[in-house]
Amino acid sequence: MGSTGKYERHLSGRKNGRSRDKKLNSNMKRLDNQYKDAVKSAANTDILLQEDAGFLEAEGMEKTFKFTQDEIVENVDVGTASKRFELDLPTFGPYTLDYTRNGRDLLIGGKKGHVASIDWRLGKLDCELNLNETVSAVKYLHNNQYFAVAQKKYVFIYDKTGMELHRLKQHIDCTLLDFLPYHFLLTSAGNTGYLKYHDVSTSELVSEHRTKLGPTQCMRQNPWNAVMHLGHSNGQVTLWSPSMSTPLAKIQATKGPVRSLAINRNGNYMVVAGADKTLKIWDIRNFQELHSYYTPTQANTVDISDTGLISVGWGPHVTVWKDCFKKKQQSPYMNHMIPSSQIQTTRFVPFEDILGVSHDKGISSLIVPGSGEANYDSYELNPYESSKQRQESEVRGLMNKLAPDMITLDPNVIGTVDKRQQQDRLTPAAMKELELKTKKDQDDNKDMKKLIKPESRGKNSALRKLKRKQRKNVITERAQRIESVLKKEKELRKEKADFANGVTKKKDVISDTLSRFS
Repeated sequence: MGSTGKYERHLSGRKNGRSRDKKLNSNMKRLDNQYKDAVKSAANTDILLQEDAGFLEAEGMEKTFKFTQDEIVENVDVGTASKRFELDLPTFGPYTLDYTRNGRDLLIGGKKGHVASIDWRLGKLDCELNLNETVSAVKYLHNNQYFAVAQKKYVFIYDKTGMELHRLKQHIDCTLLDFLPYHFLLTSAGNTGYLKYHDVSTSELVSEHRTKLGPTQCMRQNPWNAVMHLGHSNGQVTLWSPSMSTPLAKIQATKGPVRSLAINRNGNYMVVAGADKTLKIWDIRNFQELHSYYTPTQANTVDISDTGLISVGWGPHVTVWKDCFKKKQQSPYMNHMIPSSQIQTTRFVPFEDILGVSHDKGISSLIVPGSGEANYDSYELNPYESSKQRQESEVRGLMNKLAPDMITLDPNVIGTVDKRQQQDRLTPAAMKELELKTKKDQDDNKDMKKLIKPESRGKNSALRKLKRKQRKNVITERAQRIESVLKKEKELRKEKADFANGVTKKKDVISDTLSRFS
């Protein structure tokens, strides 16, 4: 009660927002100053989320594609400059690469059997393998603990330490791998012309589809609806789901074979690189071509960042394009060349302004300002997650795993109501009438089948042939015996037909009684 009375006296004595207690006034003033300093610091250091990404800006007549990586490294902060590196691996190339969904780990695979998993930010090597056979593709699964490798004959699953866990014998001669994280499905395609879905959580082969279009040249998934896009040698891009044995759609994307393709994050646009030296942008919503570009040589790989930048690898060059989905561009955003080497794969690192490039002589990490999404959802994907958070996200992903049948072109259709007009819908009375009509039609079909196919012997039976041979005016013992057999046969057929039609036969009591005297 004493303390309460003390604060009441302070409040009653406040004049012009001040209290009689000097110590209380100084503490309140200190808190107000700290709050004002925090607001100024947030405004000065841009702690609040920004709507626009930080892209390169040129002054005057200067072009952004003329900026070299050395110049960019000199003008960026130390943290970003440390992410620019080169891995010189000339022995086991050419290489391919893949990043985890949170962009924390890097997986590389050499054509001659060199496979390594690296925490590229810390420069820590998790595992390194020399398989002594051809490696066509590598792919991380739901996190950095497991990865798949498409080797010479089969697909193998390894863990983070490099231990072989599984050999998938169903996936034969595969050159392309992809993973659907929300369905836990590993997809493979290659020289056999089959697209296969394998559930890694239950180790079951969900489905396999024969494309009937020869070896598959390239394969990427649509992040929005999990539909697989396959590129073929006749210039077509086919869209597949595990529940359909035929393509959901076919797009004649290029005139020559499809070399590579990519789909942006919201699933609206697709970029296709063809062997006819074309780079075409398609609107998947209405399957129409938006823009077309020409490359000096055929492109080997394309990729799309979270902010919509397009990377194209052709020959020893890597070209990055900006705002291609809005209007046709006259010049690229950035350009980089790796001398005396061939670009194999380009992949943007999630949540980072980094582009990973694999080529004949190793791996390169390029700084591309504005390519990464800075405002990420840590509940969905956390680049700084701990081991405990990783385990919880894995359990949560398994509990929320989606069924393969839910993969459709428009995932918003699932769970929606019927949007047809009220007069187009069937009322309960109309539904009942339709059921009665269907049942009546089924009964009529059954009666018709009975009339068309009676269960009786044909007219050309052996007894009938023998009876026709007998003379009509001559009655012999054999003819009478044949006649009685035919009569009994006719009665049996009649009884069988009556029993099938549900006709009950009345018993003759007198004949049954006198039959014992016969």
